[in-house]
Amino acid sequence: MALFALAAKDIRASVVSEKVSSRTELFTEAERPKFTKVIRTVAFAYPYVFDSLPLFYRLYLCAVRGCSEPVIPTHYSHVVFAFLTCFIYATHLPERLVPGLFDYFGHSHQLFHICGIIGTHFQMESLLLDMTDRRDRLLAFSPAPSFSQTVGPMGASLTISLLIIAAFSTTLYSVPKFSRREKHRD
Repeated sequence: MALFALAAKDIRASVVSEKVSSRTELFTEAERPKFTKVIRTVAFAYPYVFDSLPLFYRLYLCAVRGCSEPVIPTHYSHVVFAFLTCFIYATHLPERLVPGLFDYFGHSHQLFHICGIIGTHFQMESLLLDMTDRRDRLLAFSPAPSFSQTVGPMGASLTISLLIIAAFSTTLYSVPKFSRREKHRD
């Protein structure tokens, strides 16, 4: 039951993030640029922070108690690059310091993607290290996966996705079709 509660909270975090980011479309960025930037940054940072709370708690306990797990430096690298990604996105450095110099190479948007990719690399590396180092402990204390933990959610996700595709596809077919000749006459 705890797994379903966590999934519900994660879905709620995704919905909140989507709603917050879509609210910035109500007005143009030219009208309120700083407010739009803050809202979009929060919309991306909120799910990351929510999903990383167990990791932050683990890193905190490791700092307080002093642990010697080999994966901890990789987790720290992941968190540093995630923070750097958010920082670069929010501040538009370095082109803000030297306008015109970073128009083609070294633009903050490029650096944002590079830092995000490196952070994802460290995240995957730490996941692989965790799975190999903690495999025996996890298998000893966790029950075998059930239908509700494997095929059930996958089937539900597939069904929901297909329903969404079908709903939007039917709306496309209900739109009146215009011939190419009518478009070229105008």
